[in-house]
Amino acid sequence: MRIGKISQTAPSDSEKPGDDIVGNNTYHPGTTDIEYDELHVPCPPHTTERKLITRIDWQLIPFLCILYLLAFLDRVNIANARSFHLVEDLHLKDNEYNTALTMFFVPYIVAEIPSNIFLKRFSPRVWLPTCMLGFGIASVCQGLVQNYSGLLATRFFLGLFESGMFPGCFYLISMWYKRNESQKRYSLFFSSTSLAGAFGGLLASAIGKMEGIRGYNGWRWIFILEGCLTCAVAIVFFFIFPSFPEEAKWLTEEERAYIKARLQADQGHNAAERKITLRDVATVMKDHRVWLGGFMYFGLIVPAYGYAYFAPTIISTYRYDAIQTQLHSVPPWVASFGFSLLTAALSDWLRHRAAFALAPLGLGIAAFATLLKIHNNTPVQYAMLCLVTMGTYSVLPITVCWFSMNLGGHHRRAIGTAWQIGFGNIGGIIATFSFLSKDAPYFSNGYSICLGFTCLSGLASALYLVSIYLENQRRKKAVRDVGLSDYEKTELGDLNPEFRYMY
Repeated sequence: MRIGKISQTAPSDSEKPGDDIVGNNTYHPGTTDIEYDELHVPCPPHTTERKLITRIDWQLIPFLCILYLLAFLDRVNIANARSFHLVEDLHLKDNEYNTALTMFFVPYIVAEIPSNIFLKRFSPRVWLPTCMLGFGIASVCQGLVQNYSGLLATRFFLGLFESGMFPGCFYLISMWYKRNESQKRYSLFFSSTSLAGAFGGLLASAIGKMEGIRGYNGWRWIFILEGCLTCAVAIVFFFIFPSFPEEAKWLTEEERAYIKARLQADQGHNAAERKITLRDVATVMKDHRVWLGGFMYFGLIVPAYGYAYFAPTIISTYRYDAIQTQLHSVPPWVASFGFSLLTAALSDWLRHRAAFALAPLGLGIAAFATLLKIHNNTPVQYAMLCLVTMGTYSVLPITVCWFSMNLGGHHRRAIGTAWQIGFGNIGGIIATFSFLSKDAPYFSNGYSICLGFTCLSGLASALYLVSIYLENQRRKKAVRDVGLSDYEKTELGDLNPEFRYMY
């Protein structure tokens, strides 16, 4: 494989690459019997791009989906546990349940950027299973607490160990796939939250029947059994969990070089070998687009966690008993799973993100507006809950993917992704106090808050689209050769004048 002179300009993602210039690099064929991918990067002679990507999919995505499914399950199963006398057994008063939910987000928000730094330092194979084992133990301990203070402590440690899961997994995916390949993988990974919600309801309806076994109410068994499952999987993952392409022992040296070359052609150099410093953090945070990315996610997190934590509470107001409430919590999650995969497939097929980050928000806005007005028609209210999950959970992975893949280089992507998720999860604190018991059964305040923050996300996404469009136009008109070395281009990442943002 020979890599030619670096191109002076690069096409936008919406433009078809020509024969000479591809992404940020120019590649010249070596021999006619070598197969080239769409970026004109020569594939290893013993395989094809499609076969290699399929191998990567099977080596990466299932592990990340299982990890995040269990993380989200342990995070929100407290909502299911509430239906089985958690509040009564722990003698929670007033808003103490909501405060316990909030406690999760304190370390979760603060520790996300440090967690991504540790991820890069220790490798995903070590760091992510370690965190997984930690939040599995914390989940088991939730089932053993005897009072409010114990619940607060376990929720704190649960948030601490889960802080690196979401940005770490997104970051890892971004280091394996090109930008136009990533959305299906992101959405499949993120859709594990919908599966967690669905399985959580089914599991809770079954585990809840263990009421009284060994003197424990059903809510304790929900925490204990689901936490033990997480711990068991974490121990297995220590031996088989994937890592960065540079560390993948199941790839040959030739295949690793090809993966690196195709990502370089698509995204530029990534500076994988350099450690992240505080100066890197400060530099990334000076970019206004990084702040817009945070608000894009922040606005969606309020309705996302508002539903995840309070769906059983809302559904119980439709006059269902505890078991029926858990079962009726499943269909909205299933609807969001199917819709998320559909929008992701269309987004990758069209190689476009902006429309799919904005259009589905209309479903959520319409649903919340309807729930504010209709209070005595259960079928309509229940249908609106399905639209809430479809309009919220389908947009979340697209928003993160769009933002993450527009950050060039290891350090900018690691910091920027952790920032977006960390700042965005401040919305989780707002969500925990949006649906209060005193507002039942109509929850007008909660629906109004979710409606407002959904609109905020839409506004931030629109501003981000305008910003990257104007920047792309400016770079097209700018001086073509500014004399940057390869090292300087690596350090600049997406600030490199040759980089083009994806719409």
